Amino acid sequence: MRKKIYALLALCSFAVLEGCTDLKEEVLDETLSAAKLTDKQAADGIIAPVYARLPDIFLHTNYFAIQEISTDEAILPYRGGTDWGDNGIYIAMHQHTYQSTDPNLRNTWNFILQGMSRAITAINTLPTLKDANAKVYLAEARGMRAYYSMLTLDLFGLVFVKEDIGETSKILRGEEAFQYVKNEFLAVEPDLDANVGPGRLSKGAVWGLLARLYLNAAVYRNVYGTANFKADEMDKVIEYCDKIINSGQYKLAADYFSIFNSDNHTNPELIFAVDQRAELNGHNRMAYFSLSGDQFPLPAYPNANGTDGPAITPDFYRTWVDQYSPKDPSEVDPRFYRQNISMYSNPADSCVTDVNFNMNRGILRGQQYGLIRKNGVFLKCPDGKFKVGKLFNDTRNRPTTPVNFTEKVDYSTAGSDYSSGYRVLKYEFSRKSVSGRNFGDADIVIVRLADIYMMRAEAKLRKSNDAASALADVNIVRAARTKPAPALTSMSLDILFKERGFEFYWEMLRRTDMIRFGKYEGTWTEKTNADKLKRIFPIPQTAIDGASNLPGYLKQNQGY
Repeated sequence: MRKKIYALLALCSFAVLEGCTDLKEEVLDETLSAAKLTDKQAADGIIAPVYARLPDIFLHTNYFAIQEISTDEAILPYRGGTDWGDNGIYIAMHQHTYQSTDPNLRNTWNFILQGMSRAITAINTLPTLKDANAKVYLAEARGMRAYYSMLTLDLFGLVFVKEDIGETSKILRGEEAFQYVKNEFLAVEPDLDANVGPGRLSKGAVWGLLARLYLNAAVYRNVYGTANFKADEMDKVIEYCDKIINSGQYKLAADYFSIFNSDNHTNPELIFAVDQRAELNGHNRMAYFSLSGDQFPLPAYPNANGTDGPAITPDFYRTWVDQYSPKDPSEVDPRFYRQNISMYSNPADSCVTDVNFNMNRGILRGQQYGLIRKNGVFLKCPDGKFKVGKLFNDTRNRPTTPVNFTEKVDYSTAGSDYSSGYRVLKYEFSRKSVSGRNFGDADIVIVRLADIYMMRAEAKLRKSNDAASALADVNIVRAARTKPAPALTSMSLDILFKERGFEFYWEMLRRTDMIRFGKYEGTWTEKTNADKLKRIFPIPQTAIDGASNLPGYLKQNQGY
């Protein structure tokens, strides 16, 4: 039997979906592959590309932008009238006026479909290889195709089904799409390995994704209507959450921010994640995206500063304040903020070694302190240590204006200045980065154990209003952290929605949560659009144009 190994994949057969790119498919025939690759090498080489687009999908300006900036959590104004203008795409994303020409939507669409293409190539190639890992890899490839399909269903309201790269995909929506993704996950679960780590699709990862899929099924089958959460589907959520919890394989992290550290690949709370270890393919600016242009997290890199990107909205910040008033949320909830060294809040200059310099984490407010840079170099104390002190907007040519983050952030001149809005530093910057800025080796969380408890709690509420059991699940998560947040005394869907915000802010779950909880048509800072058609995004115009030779094949979503 003639053996073909597809390297680098893709495709012009998928170009009807992506809009044609310059990606090329190289087919290695039997002679060439036999001369250069063992079956083990071929199997390893064919599964790796299936995951390789995840870092691109989860890039701070792709999936993060459309899952967070479209919500009440994040806002990215036109900073100082000069930065992050980008033809208004971040303003449109936040105000729900996004269009089919949005480049972040296009890029996310392309990367998802490229990942799907690579999965299909692997599905067709792996059965021809006589390697011990081929069966597990085949299950992973098919499961990843289902995961990519789940993303297109959630974001764009459709799923593409094909078994060979050369075929034209069948398009499914609604109930059919949900059933397809579900059945694909169920088909691969028996053959997946339980112990491959968070960077690959494991049994636990598929259980978590099935729980998430069942929880959102009511939305996926009727995206513009009122969700009807079926009792049997909520039972399935509970069933798969129970499997994960009862497996004993995962553990809630006592240190909340350790979940997002640069060495989090072995954190026991992670179930499924984007593997970004430095020796692999990490390149995400999640740690820098929100910081000031005058915050420099790494003493070794005087050019690695923040981007003055998105801030949290005052609306989201007020949910924390209202929860814990009259106490400050930083005094009560370990998820809100962690101060790493007291020098940050010391108005006097201080001195610190490079290994002891660590940024504060969480939600950053008020006057900021850090490494002081003048004329391109960091100032040092007489003993050679780095000087830490009050920061000013030097990089913005405002050397007398403090970096003092304010609660107010909006699209007014004052509200879009460089210091407007409280910022978020959740993922840790990488000390192993080769550039100091562009490479991040923290795994980006897709599913973690806290979400399993929260999903189980939600399913119990939606099925039978079992508030007592739901409350217990939420309080398990709260109690797990060092200096735990006080236990809640009551539970409802509104309380749970707020609690999900506290636990998962900046983790790219907010848009999906808001739609499921009926909040996405609400009003928040600079957003009043209540159009239900905006629950899913427009299909990129490049994809519509690429499919124009197939009349009626790829129709634009309603309202675009």
